[in-house]
Order: sequence, then C-alpha cells, then structure tokens
Amino acid sequence: MCSRKNWDGSIFMISRRKLIVGIVAGLSVVGISVFSYIKLNELPPGLYAEFNTSEGTFVCKLFPEKASHTVDNFVKLSEGTKEWRDPRDNQIVKKPFYDGLTFHRVVKGFMIQGGDPMASGQGGPGYFFKDEFADDLDFSKPGVLAMANHGFNTNGSQFFVTLGPATHLNHKHTIFGEVVKGMDTVEKIGNIPTPGGDAPSRRVFMNSVKILRIQ
Repeated sequence: MCSRKNWDGSIFMISRRKLIVGIVAGLSVVGISVFSYIKLNELPPGLYAEFNTSEGTFVCKLFPEKASHTVDNFVKLSEGTKEWRDPRDNQIVKKPFYDGLTFHRVVKGFMIQGGDPMASGQGGPGYFFKDEFADDLDFSKPGVLAMANHGFNTNGSQFFVTLGPATHLNHKHTIFGEVVKGMDTVEKIGNIPTPGGDAPSRRVFMNSVKILRIQ
C-alpha cells in the first residue's frame, strides 16, 4: 500500500496492484501528483520525499534510521506540523516550509541547493540543530541529499543534492537521504547557467515537497 497526506490532511491509501490508468484524470482534477501513484508504485516500503519543481519531479528516499532528528525536522517542516520563524517578516508560523521556495544555488557538477526563504543562502527556520553522521553514509556518488550549514551543528532548513562525488564533505554535512527517482530532473537543474556566480539564470521553484509513506 502507498499512503500520503492530501491537501486536506487526510491519508490516501492505494493498492499497488489496483493502480490503473483510469485514476489519472481524477487525481489531476483534485491536484494529487500522478507521478506519486505511478512512478512511486515501483518503490519498496519506506519514507520518501517528492520534490515537485518547475523543472520536473524527483524523489528521495529518507534515512530516519541514520539521521533521525534531521529527517524528523525535514518531514515536519515539509508537512507544516512544526513552528518556524519566517525570516521575511520575523513571524512565527506553522505551515509547509518548502512549498514555493527556490533552488537558489547551483554549482555545475557539484550540487543544487535550496530551502532558504530569503533565497540568499542566509535564511532558515529560526533555529539550529546538531549534525548526525553515519559511518556507512558518504558523498561518494551523485544524488546524495544532505543538510547545508554554516559550520558544525548549524543545520536548519537548507539542503543540497549532489551532482557528483564530493568526498571532501564527508562528516561535515549530515546525509539524510538519496535520490531514487528523477535524477534527470536534478541534473537538469544542475545544468542551468549561472552567469556571474552560483544563482541560476532562471528561478527554479519547489512547487511542493510531499512526504510519502509507502507501506
């Protein structure tokens, strides 16, 4: 079975075997991602994050058993179940954090970075939390999902996805997931020109970040 929270907070359950093309139109009408129910139907049980961006969709498997606090923070920010301080107006809010934000930083061949309401690299949720390092997780391949920071134990909301090996980051940034679907979308974002710096020449939006619980 595959479950996810709908726009009204309810849980939608669907059988892998009973997933049929006939539901596509209905799902589109109510704004539920068809990608989730067709592409993710192939995935094994686990906790996933679906990034629906202006350049396409990609999906990451999350590692709660390796980085429990980091995953918990990411899930709660994504679903809007945790309070955070909006740096744009200094107000305490409790709503989905990532929806509508951008990938503000792109370094070709290295990584794409997002999760900053200010889109400057300086914004966050108004708090920090500690690093979590697992000996069996490293930056030896593309598609690694990890926390951006300003030094040890300064995690907040910003994250990045690698475009290639980056072993110099081992035990410096918390790894909490990896891309399992849509790496071509990540690479597409990573290939956007960045004239004069690392800001992409066109804005890349996270239309939504949805947490998927596949059972």
